[in-house]
Amino acid sequence: MMSGETPGLTGEEPGLTGEEPPPRTRVVLGEVAARRRPTDSTRADLAEQTPLGEALVKGLVRAQLALALRLALVVVTSLGALPLLFAAAPAVGSVKVLGMNLPWVLLGVLSFPFLVGVGWAYVRWAERNEQDFIAVIRRPEQ
Repeated sequence: MMSGETPGLTGEEPGLTGEEPPPRTRVVLGEVAARRRPTDSTRADLAEQTPLGEALVKGLVRAQLALALRLALVVVTSLGALPLLFAAAPAVGSVKVLGMNLPWVLLGVLSFPFLVGVGWAYVRWAERNEQDFIAVIRRPEQ
């Protein structure tokens, strides 16, 4: 490197060769933010947390909670009814299936696939709720 040379620059200075330096570009953060703003009012309502945006989000949360409570009711009703059935009708409890008593088969073995199925259904329906929410947000203004 020669003395007086700026690191990273390899040519002569622009003023000495007659070339004009490239014009400077000013970048302002406000301009960048203005370009990224949502174009439709629904997205803006969500981003700015307006009362309409809050209502949309509360609707999604309410739908997810209702789904969770319905499926919890299904699980509690179906698995909770089995011990009541076996207490009310002891003869049903003495039935043998695959060499085991029916209560052991239902509560000890088949309850786990049932719970996995309910979990799978919950995830599928919760994702559908979220897709419906996104469809409402992306809906063109009418």
